[in-house]
Amino acid sequence: MQKPLKAQTDASGRPLTGRPVIYATQGLISSGHYLTSMAGMQQLLAGGNAFDAVVAAGFAAAVTEPIASYSLGAEAVFMFHDAASGDILSLSGQGTAPARATVAFYRNQGLDCIPTGPGPLAHLSFTVPGVVDAYLSLLERYGTLSLPRVLEPAIRLARGGFPHYEYMVDALDSSATHEQFALYPPGGSEIFYDKGALPRPGTLLLQPGLATTLERLAYQAASGQRLDGIRSARDDFYRGDLARTLVESSKSVGGILELEDLDAYRARFEEPARSRFLGYEICGQRSWSQAPALQLTLNMLEHFDLKSMGHNSPTYVHTLVEALKLALADREAYFGDPEFAAIPLDGLLSKDYGLRRSRLIDPHRAQPELPAPGDPWVDSAGIRPSAPSPGSSRPTGETGDPSSQEQGTTHIAAIDKEGNLVCATPSGGSFGKSVFFPELGFALSTRIEMFQLAEGHPNVLVPGKRPRTTLVNYLVIKDGFPTMTFGCPGGDHQAQANLQLMLNTIVFGMNPQQAIEAPRFASDSAPNSFHPHECFPGQLSLENGFSESTWERLQALGHRLVPAAVCGMGATVARRDLETGVMATGSDPRRSCYAIGW
Repeated sequence: MQKPLKAQTDASGRPLTGRPVIYATQGLISSGHYLTSMAGMQQLLAGGNAFDAVVAAGFAAAVTEPIASYSLGAEAVFMFHDAASGDILSLSGQGTAPARATVAFYRNQGLDCIPTGPGPLAHLSFTVPGVVDAYLSLLERYGTLSLPRVLEPAIRLARGGFPHYEYMVDALDSSATHEQFALYPPGGSEIFYDKGALPRPGTLLLQPGLATTLERLAYQAASGQRLDGIRSARDDFYRGDLARTLVESSKSVGGILELEDLDAYRARFEEPARSRFLGYEICGQRSWSQAPALQLTLNMLEHFDLKSMGHNSPTYVHTLVEALKLALADREAYFGDPEFAAIPLDGLLSKDYGLRRSRLIDPHRAQPELPAPGDPWVDSAGIRPSAPSPGSSRPTGETGDPSSQEQGTTHIAAIDKEGNLVCATPSGGSFGKSVFFPELGFALSTRIEMFQLAEGHPNVLVPGKRPRTTLVNYLVIKDGFPTMTFGCPGGDHQAQANLQLMLNTIVFGMNPQQAIEAPRFASDSAPNSFHPHECFPGQLSLENGFSESTWERLQALGHRLVPAAVCGMGATVARRDLETGVMATGSDPRRSCYAIGW
């Protein structure tokens, strides 16, 4: 095994960084690519707000970051604060299960779970796309600019092209992508490759099908008032000609999407799940996402003196990992869409429950596998279901590399001079898992693969229901005022990575760039949310930056250590100083992220 590299620190013990903090007074944005960030910054420079910026960047990211397993046929989750109204809300752009997607439909085909690619059954996991409605809803309610204005950068990048870059070329060098394009020809082979060969960095990528889709949305919105234009574009994508093209494309490969599925879809503004930690209020998505797992973990960790343990010391890593295992056990047992299942979220987030769970952490020995879930119904005002939730049945392995899921997803965060804070985590439409349709210019989400087929489980498949998604982000309040957002792509590692970003900032006083660049770790004991749902009991992934002595001590505690290239990639911390109004953010060097401020 390669000898671990130790992280470099400054005189205060905080990690040195390879990139600067981006400070600003008028506005800032951070995303997974410099052209994505530029698309958002152009809206701020034109007098738009942070909502305009995030929507423009989100559409642009569908052009510049298709290898981030993100497309217009996919989903996104949002957290935001609107300074004018005082709203602090979550927005769910998570797609739902089509009407034909039932437990019986898959069971009758001899399937124990919903399949995706690589393989010939990817079309059985197509999910109703939610991200377009989410962007349009955000722009409609809180934005100031017209839809054609915010779409302009994305259209220009798709029609006129932009240069291939190293991270994208590396991601295209994928056997799964080649396999899916061959199984569902032509896929994207004629768009993303040069006569079957990998493109060279610096050569232009043109996406005519995607440009046509974006241009159609802009055309629909060009006449009439701003709000009327947004609604016309939504009608076209979800019930008009674009909707018909999408459904016909799906049916051409055996997919089960229908026009009625798209017509019924609505992105949802919701009150966030809230908890408190060391004087901060943490806001995130509710139980249709894995987001509350972070808050469960913080409720356990507040009973430990984390700062005295030392950042990323063996004791610190062990304590966090054992708390995360307990939280992830509860995720597997109790999380699901609360519109379709009774979820004891109040019990899960109660301080008494956190205290009881914290007492299960053994400081001298790691749990060899995922522990049993707790009983949050004791602390809930809800009514306990008459039948207990069935357990999660997932395959296990001895060791593995869950980071293979981590190329997917991207993150965007923006703050403006008015004090609006907005962040988005878009994902879905992986080239290696789905089907790419050249006529649309994108692949469809396959995220209904995250449903269970076990009747009675909170996350059991039901038409119209949201799968318990891996996508998360958070907004943090101090003294009643929103001050920070956090986000980090990385599949099942997202909540774990965000936890570390938050503790780096709140407990250890790191600036955004230090918090982002600090080495991360992740437990792999929980079943992977993605097909084929493997888990690796007792496995702990460590990025480079942990000392050899830390490795030895963690192994002595019983952790099965494996080196990981990344434990979440594309992280962003964005904050606004409540006294001065100065904003700050950073960008993750683990991928092609970029931040801009002015």
